Amino acid sequence: MSIDMEPKTDTVAPPGTPGAPGLRETKKRETRQLISDHATRLFIEQGFERTTIAEIAVAARVAKKTVTNYFPRKEDLALDHQEAFIGSSARVVTSREEGESALSALRRDFGAAVATQNPVQGFAGPEFSRMIADSPTLSACLRGMHDQREEALAAALAETTGSAPDDITVRTAAALLGAVQRTLFQRVQELTLTGLTNPEIAEIVAAEGNRAFGLLEPALADYATAGPAS
Repeated sequence: MSIDMEPKTDTVAPPGTPGAPGLRETKKRETRQLISDHATRLFIEQGFERTTIAEIAVAARVAKKTVTNYFPRKEDLALDHQEAFIGSSARVVTSREEGESALSALRRDFGAAVATQNPVQGFAGPEFSRMIADSPTLSACLRGMHDQREEALAAALAETTGSAPDDITVRTAAALLGAVQRTLFQRVQELTLTGLTNPEIAEIVAAEGNRAFGLLEPALADYATAGPAS
């Protein structure tokens, strides 16, 4: 998987075109993607816990050390692009529009993610969702990523409000916002495992997301509202 919850091939300009990566960098990307794709396939077929790094190396036709060079931990092969996921909420808050609160920005971002059935919001498909649910290791890793995303959000809130990082308002606001995001992510996964299609899930969680974020309005409707750009 990628942290966007599904294997994919990056689209890049051919080597030699302006701004394109060189041949060496292109080869590295291709190798990384090849390893990731084979790992995802084996994890889904055999289960994460039962699949070994050696088996992935054989499938990708690379040395075992090559696999670990690209992916230091086995979890990294299943949950790729973790840094992008962890920093996602903080980026939404720091880039919010003038007059937009942190709550409004995150609510808007969630709505856009659901409308496009973005894998980052959990729209990973039944096979991948089952792989995560059946693996204690991956489930724990995903919980840790949600924790880290909340911590990054707290840091962004502190910076944008001029508060100390340990300010109780900052920490509480991040915890409340993070809890809603985590709950909605889990909801998407749960509905996926019931056999509903992505469009069906999107229709359900769009309404539930409005209700969930709406619960925070009495406390956070005006919190961390962006002022005019300087």
